Amino acid sequence: MAKKILQLSSLALLSMTAIGMSQNIWAERTTLPILKTAASAQWCDANLEKLQQRIAQLEKQTVKQQSDAAPVLAEWDQLMASFEDFAGPISLYSNVDPDAKLRKAAEDCEVKLNQLQTEIYQNPKLYQRIKNTVAADAIDRKYRQDILDAFEDTGVQLAPEKRARVKTIFDELTKLSQEFSRNIRDNPEKLEFTPAGLKGLPDSYIAGLKKNDKGNYLLGFEYPEYQPFMELADSDAARKRYQTAFTRRGTEKNLVLLKQIIDLRYELAQLFGQASYADLALKKRMAKTPKTVNSFLTDVHKVVAPLEQKEVEELRAFKAKTLNTPIEKTEINRWNVGYWSEKLRKAKYQIDQEKLRDYFPTLAAQKWLFAISSDLYGIEFKPAKVDTWQDEVEYYDVTDKKTGEVLGGLYMDKFPREGKYGHAAVWGVYGGSTLSKRKPISVLVTNFNRKGLNSDELETFVHEFGHALHGILSKTRYSGQSGTSVERDFVEAPSQMYEEWARRKETLAKVADYCDPACPRVDDALIARLKSVHNYGRGMRYARQTLYAQYDMALHGADALKVRPMDVWKKMESVTALGYVPTTEFPGQFGHLMGYQAGYYGYMWSEVLALDMLSAFGDNLNNPVVGQRYRQAILSQGSQKDAAQLVKDFLGREPDNKAFFNEITGQRVK
Repeated sequence: MAKKILQLSSLALLSMTAIGMSQNIWAERTTLPILKTAASAQWCDANLEKLQQRIAQLEKQTVKQQSDAAPVLAEWDQLMASFEDFAGPISLYSNVDPDAKLRKAAEDCEVKLNQLQTEIYQNPKLYQRIKNTVAADAIDRKYRQDILDAFEDTGVQLAPEKRARVKTIFDELTKLSQEFSRNIRDNPEKLEFTPAGLKGLPDSYIAGLKKNDKGNYLLGFEYPEYQPFMELADSDAARKRYQTAFTRRGTEKNLVLLKQIIDLRYELAQLFGQASYADLALKKRMAKTPKTVNSFLTDVHKVVAPLEQKEVEELRAFKAKTLNTPIEKTEINRWNVGYWSEKLRKAKYQIDQEKLRDYFPTLAAQKWLFAISSDLYGIEFKPAKVDTWQDEVEYYDVTDKKTGEVLGGLYMDKFPREGKYGHAAVWGVYGGSTLSKRKPISVLVTNFNRKGLNSDELETFVHEFGHALHGILSKTRYSGQSGTSVERDFVEAPSQMYEEWARRKETLAKVADYCDPACPRVDDALIARLKSVHNYGRGMRYARQTLYAQYDMALHGADALKVRPMDVWKKMESVTALGYVPTTEFPGQFGHLMGYQAGYYGYMWSEVLALDMLSAFGDNLNNPVVGQRYRQAILSQGSQKDAAQLVKDFLGREPDNKAFFNEITGQRVK
């Protein structure tokens, strides 16, 4: 998942990547400032004051009508780059810094940043500066329009009282979103399990757990603890207790916060004269309208719902046969679907996800990922010693093989720790600019097992690395158009396409080249089984994604004020093949609703484009010619062109959805 900076402050959703301190912009390497708790508030306020002074100076400068846009846009981009210089690190540190006090200080600074951003985009004088210009080429025309859209989406054209209310709503949404995410991320609850409750889990997993004075094990909500437990623990009661607690880890408070948030978003839409928040948010995305999104989701649901039902019945039959119980008395539930799916995979395909960690040691997987990316895109990863927010964080200069140019920087924060963001994501902290010689920086954050990765985690690694490269390989004129600033329903496509490199023998067989000590090499038989495992459960997987997307759209529709989030969720989940589990509270921990609101459909929408783009590589994923063409046509362009045009440029034709529907129906050839 790509993370954007200040994503709730305005509908503009600028490419708020970021880059160290302002004085470093011209350096060959740019690194992130490392904050100390005691000085963080002063650092925040000092940078805000400098920005306000620059804005005041800008307001005094006159731009005549029909002025050349180039110098005005360059000046604007420099202002926004200065904003990024500390907005980027602040957003990152609020999610990953080991010090809880600093995380809170960073969140407090984010509120001030959001307030300033809103003030900037509601400033009529700054708006008029851009409005008075005329762009000379396509890049400047699009950037000029993107900026004007950002102003208008923040309310610059509204009456003063409405503009003030918009600002208040943005401020409230920022605070509520932070609290929602904090309640999940910082939940200190530990569940106590007896040794008997952990039967079925490998010794390597159990050895890493903490015990209490009773000799029982304490488990939290980090994915490296939760996921293996749900797949391997034999105790049905233990799994149900863990799964229920996991869905409630946002606490009851988050259900209240979610209702407040969707009500405020609806009010925001009304202020802009839109029927719903979905109408407001989708205007600047590829889909454009809720009708288009809902039609897309309906088409997918028609295909995957029967597949989901069929797979659940297959799982019931397998469980009944395994336990020698009557099938009519055998149930598959939310808390045991992962367990019995893993059992079926082992029995039917001889795949043990835990044993796959022997094939994909974490360090070897990283070296392999560097190597295949290097060969495909003509780049190198050079480790460098820089200050970081935690001792295990790594930094790499990413350089061009031919020219030796430093393209950007990559930070990697791979392992779980208390208080850290719990999933996998990339912060595009700084956006690059060829005009100002500004270097992009991406920060890859994961929570991996230190020993090794299973096939799902390897795909996640490759996916997130795709986001990082999207930022680093960007070669845009303006930092505001850098990297993942593309439309939200396209941003996942490059990473989803890259997942294929974690599935085929031509690439996976090379992981063993980087193992020390030696590890088993992937062969044809394992690849065939991995392909079967990937294909298995397709109906359940896509049905779940469709449910999430439809739920997201339901919360942001025209009747949002009448919506009670838990009631809607119960009703929608109850009609699925696995139904709703009483007392679970999925909406209260559905973090995507904070950043992907009326946008979760984008994961599948992006996959349509990802699978279509993949077709250009044919039978040779390692083709550097196609890799270079892809780098130049897609990755380097950022949002200098509309996403549809980027894909058309790369494919040489209009994109279509044939590959996607072949994928979800199991008709994919390769």
